Amino acid sequence: MSAVDPAPEVELVHWNPRRRVSRFLPGRITRPVGNFGDLLGPMVVREMLRRAGLTSAVADGRLLSIGSVLHFARDGDVVWGSGVNGKSLDAPVTARRLDVRAVRGPRTRAVLQERGIAVPEVYGDPGLLVGQLWPRESLLRPGPRSPVTVVPNLHDAPAHARTPGLLDPRTDVGEVLARIANSDFVVGSSLHGIVVAESFGIPARLVRPGAEPLFKYEDYYAGTGRPAPRPAASVEAAMDAGGEPPAVLDPALAAAFPRDLWR
Repeated sequence: MSAVDPAPEVELVHWNPRRRVSRFLPGRITRPVGNFGDLLGPMVVREMLRRAGLTSAVADGRLLSIGSVLHFARDGDVVWGSGVNGKSLDAPVTARRLDVRAVRGPRTRAVLQERGIAVPEVYGDPGLLVGQLWPRESLLRPGPRSPVTVVPNLHDAPAHARTPGLLDPRTDVGEVLARIANSDFVVGSSLHGIVVAESFGIPARLVRPGAEPLFKYEDYYAGTGRPAPRPAASVEAAMDAGGEPPAVLDPALAAAFPRDLWR
């Protein structure tokens, strides 16, 4: 490699489009959506690399990790824990050659296999590693914990503007992790609100989403050794029902991290 050649790098594919701040303001002022669940992927990958002492990519490439992002996949991409988007089941993935190390759950695996893509039986959302990478004890704050924290899906957030215990999913990722860690119970329609809570060993219950199909939730629960979730009709009903059985984290998920992409 000559001195002028750029160093190889691995693109960490995730969803974070820019949206207009307001249609009433002049110009086209935009800002990233900043949904914390979609920003977790690069954060988890970088921490895994830091702990492994891996700093340089072996070659240019793309890695898909946390999120329902497989419809963004291109031929040759590496997949570690991603899932199929339930809104795109008519065209869930256009790539035909993927290097799959793990997927979110067996429902995603079945969709990929139908398209002739080899997928190992390694399941789990890498967000489940949050509790190992940033232990709950390190995030606890002085004072009493919040009895209930409500984390809605991005599309459901406006309907919960006045809900006590609300944690907006567009809050800074570090603050989201701390708020969840300082909770006794987490409810809501944010998949990664549930994933992060369960990574800390905190009981959680899904509230039926208003805009999201149940595919990704069912995929996640199946990938953590459980039957399909029983969504509550409301926050109040979720509080009455209590948490689902705890997630079972497959140690093969962390072992499948694609360290070979770096050195």
